[in-house]
Amino acid sequence: MKVVGFAGSSGAGKTTLVERLIPALKARGLRVSVMKHAHCGLDTDQPGKDTWRHREAGAYEVLAASPERLVLQRSYEQVGERSVHELLPLLHPAVDWVLVEGWRDSNLHKVEVWRAATAKPVRYPDDPFIVAIALPAADALPEDTLRPRLDLDHPDAIGAWLVDNGDRFEYDPEAYL
Repeated sequence: MKVVGFAGSSGAGKTTLVERLIPALKARGLRVSVMKHAHCGLDTDQPGKDTWRHREAGAYEVLAASPERLVLQRSYEQVGERSVHELLPLLHPAVDWVLVEGWRDSNLHKVEVWRAATAKPVRYPDDPFIVAIALPAADALPEDTLRPRLDLDHPDAIGAWLVDNGDRFEYDPEAYL
């Protein structure tokens, strides 16, 4: 499994890029999973539905399965952030790529998504795990770097770059112990 993170400020286009990379990688015959960090409460269930009722009754986990999908909800007894390395093993082992949005301070190799229009500072000068910067072609970076510049408006080219550099994104959980 290959794992790449996407980091950047709100409004930079991380979600849109990940959304556009999924079909770009799938077109190459690759199985893609996504992990998204939510900063506040996360609720994917609807009040009144059976699974919601089970969770509200105090179930630690509720698994719902249909012929099309599986959903597992876990309510942690101890509130706290979970590391990306704690959660990656929960994904299906036959996935080819995991696109991770969030966990910007993790030690995963990441692509920084940046736009000059956000007026937010860049992360790459201070984050050694950022391996490339995705930005609009017309935007100039505020600080020089030898890291590759990827055109944010060409997700197929970013997907090709990821595949071409796939060895550097191979996930070894032992390396993060």
